[in-house]
Amino acid sequence: MVKCAGILTAGGDSPGLNAAIRSAVKILLRHNCRTIGYMDGFEGIAFDRTMDLTEKVCSGILTAGGTILHTSRNKPNKMPVGDKLVDMTGAIVENYRKRQLDALICIGGGGTHKSALALAKAGLNIITMPKTIDNDLWGTDDCIGFNTALGVATTAIDNLHSTASSHKRVMLVEIMGHKAGWLALGSGIAGGADVILLPEIPYSTGKVAETLLRRAREGKLFSIVPVAEGALSRENAAKVKELEKLRASAGSKSEKEEIKRKIEEISGINPHRIFELSRTLEKMTNLETRVTILGHLQRGGTPSESDRLLATRLGAAAADCVLKGKFGVMTAIRGGEIQLVPLDEVAGKRKCVPLNHSWMKVARELGVCFGEE
Repeated sequence: MVKCAGILTAGGDSPGLNAAIRSAVKILLRHNCRTIGYMDGFEGIAFDRTMDLTEKVCSGILTAGGTILHTSRNKPNKMPVGDKLVDMTGAIVENYRKRQLDALICIGGGGTHKSALALAKAGLNIITMPKTIDNDLWGTDDCIGFNTALGVATTAIDNLHSTASSHKRVMLVEIMGHKAGWLALGSGIAGGADVILLPEIPYSTGKVAETLLRRAREGKLFSIVPVAEGALSRENAAKVKELEKLRASAGSKSEKEEIKRKIEEISGINPHRIFELSRTLEKMTNLETRVTILGHLQRGGTPSESDRLLATRLGAAAADCVLKGKFGVMTAIRGGEIQLVPLDEVAGKRKCVPLNHSWMKVARELGVCFGEE
């Protein structure tokens, strides 16, 4: 008989996390399974920081953003202890056994799933749920938090239309998404954007400028341009590709790390990149250009109905896995149905936007420019 399960939330926060916690806890408690919440992601189980998840604790959290368990990005094998990074996997296993857990539910994105797989290989009974506003986790159609973030980004683009129109400006809007373009693409289409720049398609600055100038000649005196934070120009994308080749053939570990650092300098999340693009486009077009960075606004607020429903379904599926002894899996949504995907098929993979995706097809039919030559 299952007696006790643990739950933690790790990585960046997303709307809907509390709905997922609530769903799993309510079902487990109905089957007399005690539920322990671990605070601050994997730190909680590494240092045994807990809270009992009761009906009272979970009452009223369905509509709340963030996570009552708090979160961190610290990994089990690289946990800050003092001024050092320490492998705390052994401590996590020890605390799991000390609390006599039958299972540990981990809710998170790509990094969380890598860590969860490592803990499963260390002998723990692990179940995961997909959570990330980037929607880039492989094996599931949607992730908890994506729909809400999509709504926030779309509303921001809607609001920018009036000032862009009034001032006859080009408005560049930086959208989160890491190295996948789901948020930028979805909000761009929904917000009627004219140009959308994605990580999946290295863009030509000249082509973007040409599109903006053509619109101006046609009497369209403003343009909205959602820019995914991971989008790269063709020049920078070529540099990254060349460095990746060098890294693959590098001999020493230190050499590989140095090349990796250089790659990250070019392709990593960089708030200066969109401002550089803005200045370049303004010079090329002589059109007044402004930048809006939505940032963490996209993570916050009340989860949408869609995210609450998704989180509730995934939480219920995770609880069912605990009760039935199905471990080493992620609860996923595929084609509208809940499916269990093996963790070793998920960890380390990124779900980018396929260039033949239906969203891409409709955007092209609408005449959206992706900066392609």
